[in-house]
Amino acid sequence: MKNFQNRSVDTLVQNENEAPSVTKYMTKDLITFKPDMDISVAINSLLQHRISGAPVLNNNGEVVGLIDDKDCLNVLFGSVYNRRPVGPETVSNYMSNVMKSCSVHDSIMDVAYVFSTSPYKRLLVKDDNNKLVGQISRRDILSAIKDMM
Repeated sequence: MKNFQNRSVDTLVQNENEAPSVTKYMTKDLITFKPDMDISVAINSLLQHRISGAPVLNNNGEVVGLIDDKDCLNVLFGSVYNRRPVGPETVSNYMSNVMKSCSVHDSIMDVAYVFSTSPYKRLLVKDDNNKLVGQISRRDILSAIKDMM
């Protein structure tokens, strides 16, 4: 049997079982923030590194939140609402604790499914000890798709 691309369905099922691990495409050298970091420093870092978000870690290296460009927009709204300039605020004032993670054992197919069925744009990748080892984004999955074509 063939699919809409005139490719054999048997081949597709076989390739699904051979899908690469998230570890092949995830970002390993993460930019991270601390909860007590000044929000302006975090915004500058997001801009400088051309990323849209990053995990927030406590002093023990545990994930306590995530901050992204959408969270940072609230800096502007808070200052306008209170009729004051953007002042000294910390990452913890704006970070979200709504985040999702995946395992180093997951395949890009598993992660692509999560992305296609949820609003998440990035997943934190954790090892068997629940330690953060990387992050995978929708863009990383696009790179995997390109490599598989």
